[in-house]
Amino acid sequence: MVDTQERVVERSGSGESQGTAIKEAAAPALPVADPAPLGLAAFALTTFMLSGHNAGFIPDIIWVGLALFYGGMVQLLAGMWEFRNRNVFGATAFSTYGGFWLSLGGFVILAELTSLGKAVGNVDSALAWFLLAFAIFNTYMLIWSTRVNYAVFGVFLTLEITEILLVIGFFSLAQGGSDTILKVGGWAGIVTALVAWYASAAGVGNGMSPTKILPVGHPFGQRV
Repeated sequence: MVDTQERVVERSGSGESQGTAIKEAAAPALPVADPAPLGLAAFALTTFMLSGHNAGFIPDIIWVGLALFYGGMVQLLAGMWEFRNRNVFGATAFSTYGGFWLSLGGFVILAELTSLGKAVGNVDSALAWFLLAFAIFNTYMLIWSTRVNYAVFGVFLTLEITEILLVIGFFSLAQGGSDTILKVGGWAGIVTALVAWYASAAGVGNGMSPTKILPVGHPFGQRV
């Protein structure tokens, strides 16, 4: 339904008052494609590459470019488009994790190319605090994801586990411990990426079909 606004313009002339009613029909909002599958795909692939590095089987440098342009810029754009869709959850989630990847990639580049790494003192400790802050954000997003569907809840649940493991792993490295927990966090991140890829694939397939192809569940407590 198109909203209609009525504007009344009062004009006066030759000692005679004239009222002119002008009806302006507001242009209907143009439909836009759901940006969630794109945001989830960008998050999934970048998470997979970094997690593979943390697990020990993917080279270090490849994930940085993805963090800046795919996980970062593309996911941030998806978040902005979710604002257009009036989806506060999607806008907050994609925009925040787009900023997460841009920040992480930027930090690593600066630490490698400048003396920032030495200035920080202990990069592992800094990364642990960085991830802890995002784990706090992810905790309340995990709670609100129960109002979306099972697939999205699965993304935030596995991500919560991944971030907590990485926080413990980086703090352990900062204290001179082994990288065992960090590698476990890497494998948890791979699971997170697979769940996010599934949610993305479901969004693409279901959006192209009159019926659901891949199930994603429903909000918790909602009867179907």
